[in-house]
Amino acid sequence: MTAPETTSDEATNDSYKVTAGELRQFVERIERLDQEKADIAEQQKEVFAELKGRGYDVKVVRSIVRLRKRDKDDIAEEEAVLEMYKEALGMV
Repeated sequence: MTAPETTSDEATNDSYKVTAGELRQFVERIERLDQEKADIAEQQKEVFAELKGRGYDVKVVRSIVRLRKRDKDDIAEEEAVLEMYKEALGMV
């Protein structure tokens, strides 16, 4: 007795099912990550609200957070150029 032959249509359908299952897993992972991202954004919003409630300037704190992510040398160079421009415009 020989094994039943599979047609190319059947093989394509089988690979499609595997691909569809894998794709579904990727989509579900992305959806979970999107939900986690939304949860974290909500938590950050709560922290900034608490910060503001305690009298801190939220805009300044956001600037500090951005600065802490950057390289110290880049910050120093930008500040030096800013000071030079302010002096040139008579702002100092």
